[in-house]
Amino acid sequence: MKVKTRIVVGVIVVVATTAVAWALLGKREKAGPGFLTATVDRGAVIQNVTTTGTLTAVTTVKVGSQVSGIIATLHADFNDRVHRGQVLATLDPTPFEAAVNQTKAQLERARVAAQDAKAKLRRQQALYEAKLVSEDQLDSALAMQNQALAQVAELEAALERNQANLTYSIIRSPIDGVVVSRDYDVGQTVAASFQAPTLFTIAEDLTRMQLTCDVDEADIGQVKVDQPVRFSVDTFPEREFAGTVAQIRLSPKTANNVVTYPVIVEVDNGDLALLPGMTAEVRVQVARAEHALRVPASALRFRPELLGLSGQPRGPVGGLGGHPGGGVASRESYDPRRNTRVFLAPETPAGQLEPVTFTPGLTDGQFVEVKGGELAEGAKVVIGLATAQAQDAGGLLNMMGPRRR
Repeated sequence: MKVKTRIVVGVIVVVATTAVAWALLGKREKAGPGFLTATVDRGAVIQNVTTTGTLTAVTTVKVGSQVSGIIATLHADFNDRVHRGQVLATLDPTPFEAAVNQTKAQLERARVAAQDAKAKLRRQQALYEAKLVSEDQLDSALAMQNQALAQVAELEAALERNQANLTYSIIRSPIDGVVVSRDYDVGQTVAASFQAPTLFTIAEDLTRMQLTCDVDEADIGQVKVDQPVRFSVDTFPEREFAGTVAQIRLSPKTANNVVTYPVIVEVDNGDLALLPGMTAEVRVQVARAEHALRVPASALRFRPELLGLSGQPRGPVGGLGGHPGGGVASRESYDPRRNTRVFLAPETPAGQLEPVTFTPGLTDGQFVEVKGGELAEGAKVVIGLATAQAQDAGGLLNMMGPRRR
């Protein structure tokens, strides 16, 4: 008897629970779908131009060799701090010293020949004055002296050149800085036949760096000198760095039919956290509105007509991105020359969506500034549909509890 009573009570509980659940679902269907809403509030709206860039030192010098030879010694390595005039490396001086000594010997011989030519000229002049030689012989002696003097001058220039080459075999730092790279080792041959090979790369001051980024031609008109810049690098994902636009270069680059312009950003790197060559995600703050009336950008993308819901616009409206009639935009942008439409949430579950138009201003991708129109601070705008029916169904299962085996 007790078993039958328990079965009857269980059946009654299941039937009652099912009836309550269906009643709740029926009310929800009659009341219409739930909406996700957001509040129109006031705050800062910062409009950015986004791009990528590469960090470099403000001054980077490539130290090369003007002469060819074998590297004999190295006096600097990666990350070493060097000073102006400091010896970085030396080439084998043997061939340069030999060239200097050979030229000195040739010059000494030429000077002796010049002295001899000068003495012969004096004798010819005395004989010519005594009418013992012809004028042609005097002219020949003068020519021999001039030729000997020219030979001396030529060898003096050659000696100066060879002495300079000997000096160039000692590679010195042209600036104070840090060695960023070293491209040769001891024993390697440096060939400077057509151009000076790079032995070292020296960054002058890593506490001051510059960020070189390419800005699209569609956005370059908004970028101005002295605008603030925020950027991040992969190695410090939680940290934001600051900079300032220092220069907009008038040298366009074209890649895949896209035209960009180099923008130089000055960066303070006092803690030396940033390293040359790092890639940065850059945001140039081209406009800023403080304490602006703003609406979430997601509200502009809500289109009830695509979901079969009611809500007709009042007056002339335009969709996101300037699409008339509220069509779905191809990207998160809008045409500031047109009014934009959002929908106010109904006050009751059975209420109708109320479309409201406003004139948009700045946008940061998350919020859009309200420049004019019918939107008021504190208004609740619809940003999407809430999956209320699914939540009710989940609540029903919780009410029924786990199934007994």
